Amino acid sequence: MPGTFGSILDTLRHTVGADAAYLSVLSGGRVPTIDEATLDLAALRATMERHGPVWSALLEEDLDPDTSIVRQRDDGSTSTAPLGVRIAQVIHHGTDHRSQICTALTSLGLTPPEIDVWDLADSQGRLAETPATT
Repeated sequence: MPGTFGSILDTLRHTVGADAAYLSVLSGGRVPTIDEATLDLAALRATMERHGPVWSALLEEDLDPDTSIVRQRDDGSTSTAPLGVRIAQVIHHGTDHRSQICTALTSLGLTPPEIDVWDLADSQGRLAETPATT
């Protein structure tokens, strides 16, 4: 798809790999980064399922969004940003690429799954709607 990261599989690999890298940095290395380049769908899913509880535990901590987080890259370079910015990037990055995958699926004539936060809340019984009275 023009304007997207790449194929659906490559976009999934990139998204899961980036998520693992973000989690590694934010969790102080509690999880390793991954080499996502050759992972199939089952391995990508297994990676995300392993990381889910680590994300949950991290986000349940008493986090200070202004805490400075330094990322050390393999090439020796670093990036420094507040925790709140890094968490916002995690959310934005995943949302952007999931949207690209939905666009690619639609272009193939497939109906993508609902990935909206409202749909998630509704599926978990966490959304209440009251009909209009007029």
